[in-house]
Amino acid sequence: MLYYLFDYLDKQFNFPGAGVFQYITFRAIAATVTSLGIAAIWGKTVINLLRKLQIGEDIRDLGLEGQMQKKGTPTMGGFIILLSLLIPTLLFAKLHNVYIILLIITTVWLGGVGFLDDYIKVFLKNKEGLSGRMKIIGQIGLGLIVGLTMWFNDSITVRHYEKAKIATNIGYVQKFADSKALISTVPFLKNNQFDYSYLLPDSLDQYTWILYVIVVIFIITAVSNGANITDGIDGLAAGTSMIIGIGLAILAYVSGNKVISQYLNIMFIPNSGELTIFCAAFVGACVGFLWYNSFPAQVFMGDTGSLMLGGVIATLAIVIRKELLIPVLCGVFLVENLSVILQVSYFKYTKKKFGEGRRIFLMSPLHHHYQKKGYHEAKIVTRFWIICVILVIVTLITLKLR
Repeated sequence: MLYYLFDYLDKQFNFPGAGVFQYITFRAIAATVTSLGIAAIWGKTVINLLRKLQIGEDIRDLGLEGQMQKKGTPTMGGFIILLSLLIPTLLFAKLHNVYIILLIITTVWLGGVGFLDDYIKVFLKNKEGLSGRMKIIGQIGLGLIVGLTMWFNDSITVRHYEKAKIATNIGYVQKFADSKALISTVPFLKNNQFDYSYLLPDSLDQYTWILYVIVVIFIITAVSNGANITDGIDGLAAGTSMIIGIGLAILAYVSGNKVISQYLNIMFIPNSGELTIFCAAFVGACVGFLWYNSFPAQVFMGDTGSLMLGGVIATLAIVIRKELLIPVLCGVFLVENLSVILQVSYFKYTKKKFGEGRRIFLMSPLHHHYQKKGYHEAKIVTRFWIICVILVIVTLITLKLR
């Protein structure tokens, strides 16, 4: 909103300083500061309101050290992240940008699904919360919106660079190749553009968009569930999401900048640079929430926050055509997910074969395994953050390391 206001003041009245709102970097910094301020100032108000409404976490005793001391800690603190993310985005981003619209829809959509889950647990006293089937339906619905928009919206295109012989035959120059194709970035390969049509016979090319939508649904479901599973100890989900958000902000900026994308020889995605403002607000919101969620936590985000965080990260990676980098970028979420899948699968297999279930880990998800081994949760969180930083750095260097 402020972008449009100052754009009007600049054009109509040549208002001093109004032109600075044209710069993505300025608006990204402003969004970060604003989101931090909202989280820091209003976070305490939200926590006090949750306490007044007696919206506390009903924790089951899993035999983890210090776990039962957290019983009654306010939950549904994801509202702090939602407010801190949406308000700066509405203030500083170009709201007619299709990518910004998609990310706002993602935030509200999965925030709503998570809220329903928390509401059922807290107010209806049903510890199971929203059924797994209903969560999946919500994630599929969002995947359909994102996938179909990416294919059918005319304003979504990519420009990748191709080498072409020039008329004077003095060498090669790079030229833009406009494309509506459903392509993504493959890490570590020189010709790193992957077209989803490669997965189908030439006779079925016209159905590539259906395959693409299925992939989008899978990615959004997997990453949002991964973030949800990671939200098990103080500061873990918010901290890793913050670090991933910084990586996505850099990827969004370079993908939306014609000069930098040409230098890096990566896809130029027109108008995607605007996502830098959203990413900046996302990072600020996570940092602000960590003020209250770091050990010992004064508030838990609940599914209101965790499902939304994962969904936003997945959608951001998809719209900047970096979804194939997710296994590296979101490696912490992936490992947490796999630890649960392996634990459950191995337990069922051994129970069927030997008559008693056996476990790979002392407890899953993986962060609980280390708690069972006696590590303090603050140490676990810090080390997971360090691993996440390394993974984000590896993701970024794939832009040139081929």
